[in-house]
Amino acid sequence: MAIHGPLTPGQVSFLLGIIPTFLAWIYSEILEYKKNTGLSKLFTGRHSDINLVELSNEAVKEDDRAVLLEGGGLQAASPKARSSSVTYHIVRFLLMDETFLLENRLTFRAMSEFCALLVYFYLCDRTSLFGDSKKSYNRDLFLFLYFLLIIVSAITSFKIHHDKSPFSGKSILYLNRHQTEEWKGWMQVLFLMYHYFAATEIYNAIRVFIAAYVWMTGFGNFSYYYVRKDFSLASYTLYYICPMHTLFTLMVYGALVAFNKYNENGKVIAAKFIACFLVVILIWEVPGVFDLVWSPFTFLLGYTDPDPSKPKYPLLHEWHFRSGLDRYIWIVGMIYAYYHPTVERWMEKLEETEPKRRISIKTAIGIFFLTVGYLWLEYIYKLPKASYNKYHPYTSWIPITVYICLRNLTQNFRGYSLTLFAWLGKITLETYISQIHIWLRSGVPDGQPKLLLSLIPDYPLLNFMLTTSIYVAVSYRLFELTNTLKTAFVPSKDDKRLMYNIIAAIVISSILYSLSFIFLRIPQMLVSIFPFQFHHV
Repeated sequence: MAIHGPLTPGQVSFLLGIIPTFLAWIYSEILEYKKNTGLSKLFTGRHSDINLVELSNEAVKEDDRAVLLEGGGLQAASPKARSSSVTYHIVRFLLMDETFLLENRLTFRAMSEFCALLVYFYLCDRTSLFGDSKKSYNRDLFLFLYFLLIIVSAITSFKIHHDKSPFSGKSILYLNRHQTEEWKGWMQVLFLMYHYFAATEIYNAIRVFIAAYVWMTGFGNFSYYYVRKDFSLASYTLYYICPMHTLFTLMVYGALVAFNKYNENGKVIAAKFIACFLVVILIWEVPGVFDLVWSPFTFLLGYTDPDPSKPKYPLLHEWHFRSGLDRYIWIVGMIYAYYHPTVERWMEKLEETEPKRRISIKTAIGIFFLTVGYLWLEYIYKLPKASYNKYHPYTSWIPITVYICLRNLTQNFRGYSLTLFAWLGKITLETYISQIHIWLRSGVPDGQPKLLLSLIPDYPLLNFMLTTSIYVAVSYRLFELTNTLKTAFVPSKDDKRLMYNIIAAIVISSILYSLSFIFLRIPQMLVSIFPFQFHHV
């Protein structure tokens, strides 16, 4: 088994961290098994009635706690444990304190499973253990698979929702959560199939899908901060880690947290929207400003394709291109979120009008937006890739608005969803990240994924079925594990404890990285000190 690229300090530090974590989990499971075995022996023995009552009460408490812990996926720490310092927990971990291990058994299990999945990522992405195959695009097969998924989803997961609006208290359901999750799901499927089959002919559609995701970043984050008025540090740390979504999430946060006590004032909100547009224009439209702002973060955002056949651009070229394409749409999402209650009130009044008038208005709205969509399709979408990219930042709001209006045109239409797509919509981050490592292959570290992971050579459809099944299952498991670990390490509305955890994570990572760097230098030092002996060996 060949390894692509040299062993890095990051990989060694990962091993240094996973080994004690895995051992702690195994030991905690042994302790749990012994504890349960001891309890069962006590129950089977002969005791007085009083003892039986006491044991029964203890067992009920234990069962109740187990149900709560399994349901939440994480064991609840005692008040003393919650108030203890991070250093105290680390010391107890290093000493393999049995009580500590039992209290955090499910957390160690989640950490171990998460690390095991990362090992699988490494084997698929950075070794030759598994083969690879070339991508192949067939429009007929592409459309067949996608429409087959739609049909199966419609047959098995069609659901009508009866939720109430948080604003009006009525069943308006305009842009409800089920609908947006479904929206993300069917877009994500096309996005992933575009990568897997190299369906370059739908490139412009993929650009619109990405813009829709960024629109949801503005819409969802604005709704959260504006309605809940929760600007604690713990809240925005939980969002997507992908650079572009992180950037626009922080920009939404920054816009709303500034003078947030005046957010109920419409003029202040309008001024904030204008300020957001001006900031984007300054950074992305004025030459030289982008490099000035982002050059200090080149170590984090810089990228160059390792493929020698590709032209070499500046390190920030990719970041400039990706972030620039959707630089305005997040602000449009904020504006739509702000007027969401107003639109719901309009829709409520429309639903209460007489049937003939209601049908006439909805028909006119439908015809208008169908016409707008057609004109955009004919004169913008059909442009060549390079030309389309020039117009995309200024026109991506058009197809998004058309879709929203048509999807919510009638009460029945906006009240249902295909829950299979909604389920896929919940794991978009995990599927996006995982595809590069365990579904596609690049051939070189950090390269573009131009190949496919091959587990069944010479059988492309069977291989697609197997690798996709594993890929989706792993992505969903990562979704569950990260939520579990988030609960353990990212306390809600406790900024002080969160900062302690962040500092502890930085210190531990620095120590592990330093140790791994030293371990990697030892063989080189030995070779330089004893060159003759190592040469003959």
